[in-house]
Amino acid sequence: MAKDKKLVSEITSMDEDFAQWYTDICKKAELVEYTSVKGCMVIRPYGYAIWENMQRILDGMFKATGHENVCMPMFIPESLLQKEKDHVEGFAPEVAWVTHGGNEKLEDRLCVRPTSETLFCEHYANIVHSYRDLPKLYNQWVSVVRWEKTTRPFLRSREFLWQEGHTIHATAQEAVEETERMLNVYADFCEGSLAMPVVKGKKTDSDKFAGAESTYAIEALMHDGKALQAGTSHYFGDGFAKAFDIQYTDKENKRVYPHQTSWGVTTRLIGAVIMTHGDNSGLVLPPAVAPVQAVIVPIAQHKEGVLEKAGEMFEKLKALGIRVKLDDSDNSPGWKFAEYEMKGVPLRIEIGPKDIEAGQCVVAARYNGEKQTVSIGNDFAELGELVTRMLDKDIPQGMFAKAAENRANRTYACTTLDEITKALEEKGDGFVKAMWCGEEACEDEVKEKTGVGSRCIPFEQEQLSDKCVCCGKPAKCMVYWGKAY
Repeated sequence: MAKDKKLVSEITSMDEDFAQWYTDICKKAELVEYTSVKGCMVIRPYGYAIWENMQRILDGMFKATGHENVCMPMFIPESLLQKEKDHVEGFAPEVAWVTHGGNEKLEDRLCVRPTSETLFCEHYANIVHSYRDLPKLYNQWVSVVRWEKTTRPFLRSREFLWQEGHTIHATAQEAVEETERMLNVYADFCEGSLAMPVVKGKKTDSDKFAGAESTYAIEALMHDGKALQAGTSHYFGDGFAKAFDIQYTDKENKRVYPHQTSWGVTTRLIGAVIMTHGDNSGLVLPPAVAPVQAVIVPIAQHKEGVLEKAGEMFEKLKALGIRVKLDDSDNSPGWKFAEYEMKGVPLRIEIGPKDIEAGQCVVAARYNGEKQTVSIGNDFAELGELVTRMLDKDIPQGMFAKAAENRANRTYACTTLDEITKALEEKGDGFVKAMWCGEEACEDEVKEKTGVGSRCIPFEQEQLSDKCVCCGKPAKCMVYWGKAY
């Protein structure tokens, strides 16, 4: 089909080499550049603009649920990190350490923040004294460092950007409700703003966050059938409170421990967007986070009246709050078409002498390549209505449906290990739905024999059979399994 034609030769076909296709897009679309610091990346203006839009939307959603932004230090003393045993053991292999300040060796090594639970706990211990001080609903937008061995732009890097929410509550019930509420915020954001369908569920005990009582996650499926954890939300119970001696006086004047949560998403969401929606011509961006939502390409712009009419169109769309760009450079229209397809701009608007004479322009949607003509009239009102509707409704819904169809085609219900292996061999990687007895030994054996690990225990359960896919004993739940980034 014409819309699938590869227009940018520098991008490797995803069918030929998916990993190289991904890297090509990151570089060619000017999202990132490599640096002399191994495993770290420069997020270039176009890539950072996508993150800024994600940040803006999410920050609004957080504040609408009562959260406030704070900022903790990036350094954590080793003595502080050691207070929660499970937590420090979970992060030990990825921690970067500062051992010297200037020329002097530090008595207490400083950890470069991999996550901030310990710092928040230290702070809570100083400010939480009474039930009247609760809850504290905090979030911060920062960078963190984790010394990953294998890195890829956005998906895994040694330093990355994220938000980390940290809250503290009087009761376990409040904390659990917060954990689930924030997971739902993430799911709403991914599905509503990123047009990316996700599975909401709980992680198995072997896969939960270090120091958490329970971890919840949203899992998305990429073009190549691999899963990507798009966000997590953790319930800590009172474990951290006890480790850091955080107590408050309750309404009965008793000293009790509070309950905590944390939750976060990262710049890996940019990688998720690339691998969920991208094609062989490059990026395909959801309008909500696209730095440029519509680009106007003048045809035969050297002819009288073309640039003037394109400029009027630009001002009209800009006044409607649309992130619009007018490309009046001397590059050819064909070059511009390929450039903005590669950069994933949701809408392209073409206008030339013949269009002006006919009182119309051409509007092309990036995600499916469909074109339509629309009257420009004297005030561009019809164009404004069409562009607004397409950006707000038609394109996000179409992108979501396309991604959901890919996920449906790559989701396999299996009742035996042989069925899992056969499905993956015949149909390719994807989500596998299968029953589980709850034993970690079976979880490990499924991965060893089929190559797919547990992704989450979905909230929406299905009774595929009454037996564990591995051992045949009575099943406790249905699990999504898959290969993951």
